[in-house]
Amino acid sequence: MYIKRKIDTELEKWKVGKLRKPLLIRGARQIGKTKTIREFGSKFDTFIEINFNETPNLKELFSNELSPVSICENISAILNVSIIPGKTLLFFDEIQECQEAIASLRFFYEKMPELHLIAAGSLLEFALSEIPTFGVGRIRSMFMYPLSFSEFLIGSDQQQLYEMVIKANPKKPLNDAIHAKLIDLTRKFICLGGMPEILANYIETGDLNLCQQLLDDLIISFQADFSKYKKRAPVSRLNEVFQSVVFQSGNKFVYSKACTQANHLQVKEALQLLITAGLVIPVTHSSSNGIPLGAGANPQKQKMLVFDTGIFQRLMGLNLAEFLLSNEFNAINKGNIAEQFVGLELLKSENCYQHPILYYWQRESKNSNAEVDYVVTLSQKITPIEVKSGTKGSMQSLFLFLKEKDIKKGIRISNENFSAYDSIEVFPLYAIENIFQT
Repeated sequence: MYIKRKIDTELEKWKVGKLRKPLLIRGARQIGKTKTIREFGSKFDTFIEINFNETPNLKELFSNELSPVSICENISAILNVSIIPGKTLLFFDEIQECQEAIASLRFFYEKMPELHLIAAGSLLEFALSEIPTFGVGRIRSMFMYPLSFSEFLIGSDQQQLYEMVIKANPKKPLNDAIHAKLIDLTRKFICLGGMPEILANYIETGDLNLCQQLLDDLIISFQADFSKYKKRAPVSRLNEVFQSVVFQSGNKFVYSKACTQANHLQVKEALQLLITAGLVIPVTHSSSNGIPLGAGANPQKQKMLVFDTGIFQRLMGLNLAEFLLSNEFNAINKGNIAEQFVGLELLKSENCYQHPILYYWQRESKNSNAEVDYVVTLSQKITPIEVKSGTKGSMQSLFLFLKEKDIKKGIRISNENFSAYDSIEVFPLYAIENIFQT
């Protein structure tokens, strides 16, 4: 089963674009890169997939020369299929296994720009980090993540519900019954996460328990991959740091708590490997004094997110019955899972051609500690976001930020319906995308 992705629309635009560069699809393992490209390949007269893991002998085609014409002629001869620019989609999968193939991408843009060429791979970021340059200005990167909540709605045949959500706003809330249904679906999605295999199984079977077993299988496969993350970090250390990311969620990541048998530098290196693999996503402190937010970033202060809420809740040992049945926000946010969900949805709402960075704000002083969960830029304005459920009195940090930075608007995300009061706009958990429409 294929669940439609937002990236499908971007691929269609790329297909008919005049200034078309080879595409490099980047993202963590098992998020649906290969399946998405295969689905897209059905739009062409001919789809040719070369998997450098399955057919390692084809690496030799790139060993002597990187001429696109010669490479295509050799591929055609070996596979007995014609490569016709404009009608053929050529797909290099697991391209990290052949660095020469990565290097060849730039020449396809220069010598055969009319050919549709896409590349992807597992643990691709490690290969890219070892290449001095892979064609700056000649290759276009497209970043993928697990499916978003809106993609889950559409894949679950809830198109009408999705359209109602995108039309709603703080001045135009949804009907209470519709809101309640969406909150229930959000809980389920948070438990399932956005991995395509999990959501496809749930849509077909409706079996949450089966999906939890499949999530456990995925976790085991990701942990098995740790042995491939270069030779500098033992598998045991990577496992321990990954677990620490889970249990330190919602707080500044403290290296000394992450691993009992490693020093600061070793933990930092292991954490960076997990970030490079796409399994961990940093949220960096920003002073938020101006745009860009990165100008005030302090990489010494970071919180860490696990890349998928389904994976996160299994590692956290969440009580699914309590989570699914309780209307209390504290139960819904066990282990800061709602904060995790919001951060991931913010990433998925960004332009797929950019590699977005998440920021938060914190003020530490003897008399007053304050923290805002996320800070984003909307319409060239800094906007603070808090993941909360309470009343006005519970948002002291948000109001403090607005006053200190002289900002007119803040956003609260909770399980409440759309609403607005004072300088705060309230968005429900299921409508993170709507924030970018304001």
